[in-house]
Amino acid sequence: MRTGPEASASLVQTPVNAGYKGLYNRVVKRCVDFFLALLASVIVFPVILVIGIFIAIEDGFPIFYTPLRGGYRGKPFRIFKLRTMHRGADKFGGTTALNDPRITRVGKVLRKVKLDELPQIYNVLLGTMSFVGPRPELLKYTDAYRGEEKLILEVRPGITDFSSIEFISLDEIVGAENADEHYEKYVLHRKNQLRIRYAREVSFRTDISLFLKTLKCVGTKAIRTARRDSEANADGIHNVKE
Repeated sequence: MRTGPEASASLVQTPVNAGYKGLYNRVVKRCVDFFLALLASVIVFPVILVIGIFIAIEDGFPIFYTPLRGGYRGKPFRIFKLRTMHRGADKFGGTTALNDPRITRVGKVLRKVKLDELPQIYNVLLGTMSFVGPRPELLKYTDAYRGEEKLILEVRPGITDFSSIEFISLDEIVGAENADEHYEKYVLHRKNQLRIRYAREVSFRTDISLFLKTLKCVGTKAIRTARRDSEANADGIHNVKE
């Protein structure tokens, strides 16, 4: 019989059903996602419809942006987003830079509060995504996963995760120039570390915690951005008067 530190360590070992191998990730999580997405899909539809009208008025159709991303167990899928950039903008790089000129006026508003992500509710409904899970990545990155990085593909990609919270202002981190290069150099490795962490720690408790933290972070960012815009407008009016 074990005693002392060894006995204590054995009591805190990860449960058999925890993490990416567990019952929650393999079965329960998908059931919860489906029923919540079924309800949410009805609620968000009129919101998406109204936003879509504004997108079409400013920049025409399509209103959706549906690029390929690396999915669950390596299967590619099309992620649904409301289009926030001018048509064909993805030909000039995949990472959004600070004050990116490709972003439309409507797109700027949508990105501030993450409303461009709303259609991903339907990805969750279809089973290609989850509400919480590693943010889906470009195929050129997922195809290059090695070693522990392959654990990322053992959980469904999600609308939010640890990296979504840490990099909620990604455009400010990558800067205004060479965004793709800066992303690969300063962000990608850290994001993958956080994705691996999620794969190892996935549980109902983890998902609830990340969901609540995301709501808080999005709200805080929206308030901060609104305040910054208000101050900039006030400065502009003051300068005009002078």
